[in-house]
Amino acid sequence: MSVDYNIIAEPIAQNVWSTGRTIVIELTDGRTVSFPADRFKILSKATDEQLKEVKIRLNGYALRWEDIDEDITVKGIIAGNFELPLPD
Repeated sequence: MSVDYNIIAEPIAQNVWSTGRTIVIELTDGRTVSFPADRFKILSKATDEQLKEVKIRLNGYALRWEDIDEDITVKGIIAGNFELPLPD
């Protein structure tokens, strides 16, 4: 039996915050990614103050906004799986 030691781990969030209507995520692989909150239905209706309440959940695999009852996976964000198109 052989073991592949070159498996690449899925990056997970180690820090998250919002700047205005942009959500910023620091990943364990050293990257920083960001996305417009308005690309998700529930986040697009949230206030800037509500967006600031983002927390890391599921050991870094998801983001959670408790007050607006929204969860988004980090994997989905990295893959670009947004619910809404970019505004014109």
